[in-house]
Amino acid sequence: MASPLLLTDGYKFSMAEAGWPLRQETFYYSHRKGGLQVLPFDVETELQQVLPSQRPGDWEFLSANDYEMGSAVKAALASKALVVKALPKFSVFSDREPVFSVTGQSALVSWLEPVLLMWSYRIQVASVALLAPEQLAAAVGTVTCEAQRQLVLSTLDAVGVKAPPITVDSAGYVERVRARVAELVEILGSPTRLFEVGLRAASCPEQHLLALEGAKAAGLVRTSSVHGAKELGLVPVGTMGHEHIQRYGSDEAAFRAMIERRNQRSSFLLDTFDTITSGIPTAYRIIAERPGQTDSIRYDSGDKVVQYRFAAEEAKKLGIRPVQILEDGFDAKQTRQFEALRLEVGWKPEEQVYGYGGYLVAQTSGSPLTRDRVSAVYKLTQTGAKATMKFGNESGSGKQSVPGRPVLFRRSAGASGPFGLVGQEGEAVPQGYALLTGAPALKAAPLDEARAVSEVDRRLGLSVATQALVDALSKWKP
Repeated sequence: MASPLLLTDGYKFSMAEAGWPLRQETFYYSHRKGGLQVLPFDVETELQQVLPSQRPGDWEFLSANDYEMGSAVKAALASKALVVKALPKFSVFSDREPVFSVTGQSALVSWLEPVLLMWSYRIQVASVALLAPEQLAAAVGTVTCEAQRQLVLSTLDAVGVKAPPITVDSAGYVERVRARVAELVEILGSPTRLFEVGLRAASCPEQHLLALEGAKAAGLVRTSSVHGAKELGLVPVGTMGHEHIQRYGSDEAAFRAMIERRNQRSSFLLDTFDTITSGIPTAYRIIAERPGQTDSIRYDSGDKVVQYRFAAEEAKKLGIRPVQILEDGFDAKQTRQFEALRLEVGWKPEEQVYGYGGYLVAQTSGSPLTRDRVSAVYKLTQTGAKATMKFGNESGSGKQSVPGRPVLFRRSAGASGPFGLVGQEGEAVPQGYALLTGAPALKAAPLDEARAVSEVDRRLGLSVATQALVDALSKWKP
């Protein structure tokens, strides 16, 4: 069953408009943490069922909300030409290993991100069922909607595990979301100072719409989900993600492309290369050139307190007052902390807004199987003929992505070395390894073999070709 064309984040449309929507690009899916996981489905088959489908009024809704799309974007989103390179069904994979990659026209492969990240829930259900069955009943005993319940049942059926009793608690879920938003509104003084960014934190679109119902009941008016905005009469928001900056290769080029190719104010994402040495100075230089545009800066990874204080001091020096947008795992406690910082540095309430994702959508679901539990990601690895990667400037967080067109080499029985090596398409298979990406479907998950691998051996390795790309990009990094 196809997905609604609007079932993605708003910034996917602004990035498509300010980028190269027909360019061939590659994205890859991975879990940054969570340990051993089992892939319970055939990726290419599932992918074909979630491609976007236009509905009456979609383009008009986008246009009315500052996302006017040109013919190239429309052509890309209608394309079905995708190349999928995936681990076979029932594969066991570990932290940071590439589970699959998707290559196709930029606007389409980018559009897929929120929908594909929802798959982390099904993967976790299968993994708990096979690797920690004593935890299964607690993990899936309460779900948010009938659609989520069906996901659990179909996943357990696929891996041959009997389902425990499952309760659907939609009303309770909606109320828990409402209560959290109400608390945030009380802290911030107005619902206009927060927005929702949790589409990719949901297990399914139906769950996300329920979360938005609860959030709207507490006064929320803005969401990153364009589909949710249209369905519930909210305002879709979002300007850019890391992929946009990776495409252009520098903060300067990417930020200027966004303001020079779109006739709207912009939000500049700071941390693709380095927040303090590149992101903030570049954003502020452009903001100073555009007085009266109410542009904003968006913090993501790293020590946001240090970054925030630095940004406040630099803004004073330049005499500018950009809106501050705070996201990435924010909750009520962090909100109070940054509200105190706001008062300390002298920002007005309307000059500081917050985005909340998993805190509203996933942590209220009643299940521990959240996207944050495994840190599921879908990242740009190649744009045109150029490999690219996200660096991030936080120490030891594991947010650095892999470049190129990644595949996974799995260590052969009796061989030494890392359990998995990230290689590149077409690279010779290293001695002692076999190419797992694209291999035939397995009859069952090799659980005993995987359990026998030590934690040290499960640390990800890079092939010669992948390491060379990482080294080259690291030297070139702005």
